[in-house]
Amino acid sequence: MQYAILRMLDECPGLDQVTLAQKVALDTSTAADIAARLENKGWIVREMLPRRQRCLTRTPAVQAMLARLTPSVRDLRDTLFAGMSEEDAVNLIRLLSKFVSLNNQQSRAPLEA
Repeated sequence: MQYAILRMLDECPGLDQVTLAQKVALDTSTAADIAARLENKGWIVREMLPRRQRCLTRTPAVQAMLARLTPSVRDLRDTLFAGMSEEDAVNLIRLLSKFVSLNNQQSRAPLEA
């Protein structure tokens, strides 16, 4: 979950905690707990906004860390799909995405695009 949050902040810097939680399909209290842990590690900065919202930004250390991790994540994905044809892999991802989408509203923290 920390990786998902850091990737989202890399793509959308300055998100508030509630919007971030929606974008990674977490309930707000879990997202707040993870954000506090990431802040304690020095990977993000949480700035208080009006109405008790918090703006989240990643620190420069995160960009370097993500640059190191992203190839490993791609290698893991490639390993998981190694025994499948490209067509089968695409179909699996398509069907899993459809399954998640069809059941999204049953989640306690539905993903909001």
